[in-house]
Amino acid sequence: MGLFDKIFNEGTNMVKNAANSASSGIGNRSETFTFSALPENVQQMMAMPEATLDTPFKTAALTVCALCAYAASPEVGIEMLNFLKGPAPLSPMELSFLKDRFRDNPAVLPFSYFEGARPENDYTPDRPFKVTVTSNPHSKRDDTHTTLWIKSGGADNPREVALRLKPSVNKWYLDQQYLLVGIRTPQSADPWA
Repeated sequence: MGLFDKIFNEGTNMVKNAANSASSGIGNRSETFTFSALPENVQQMMAMPEATLDTPFKTAALTVCALCAYAASPEVGIEMLNFLKGPAPLSPMELSFLKDRFRDNPAVLPFSYFEGARPENDYTPDRPFKVTVTSNPHSKRDDTHTTLWIKSGGADNPREVALRLKPSVNKWYLDQQYLLVGIRTPQSADPWA
C-alpha cells in the first residue's frame, strides 16, 4: 500500500457513502413540502426543518422560498440563496441574472411554483404554501450531483434545479436553478383574457 492510498481510499469511500445514503432510491419520487409561512430572513430559513439540507428535495423546496423572498427584497433573497449555495455563493453573473429576471417586477414568477397558483388567479398560491419537488430515473448525474424538477402553474413542463452534495457535511447545496423563465401572463395583466 502506497503512502497516499489510505487517504485516497477513505476520501473516495466517504463521497460514495454520503452520496449513496443521501440519494439512494432517488428514482421516480415526489416530495411535497408545506410551509405555514414563508421565511422573511435567512435566520427564519435556517430555523426551518428543511434547512438541514440533508436531501436535495429540501434544498430545492427552499430555493423557491428564497426566490419569493428575492421578489420582496433582493438583499434578503440573496442572503437566503447564498445559504443554499453553501461554499459557493452567488457569482456576479448569477446576481446579474437575478436582477435581470426581476427587472420588470415579475414577483409572481416564484410564487407560481406553489400549489394553487395559476394565471386565472394571478398566481395566488393556496395557503398553507405547498411545493412539490420531483425526481426521475435520470436525476442522479453522479455521486455528488442531482437534478430535480418543480412544476409551475404557468408552464407546461416542470423546471430544473441542479444540486450538489458536499460529502464532508452530507448536505445538498444549490448548484443552479432554472426556475426563473417565462410563465403565462397573469389574467389581470393579459389584454387578451
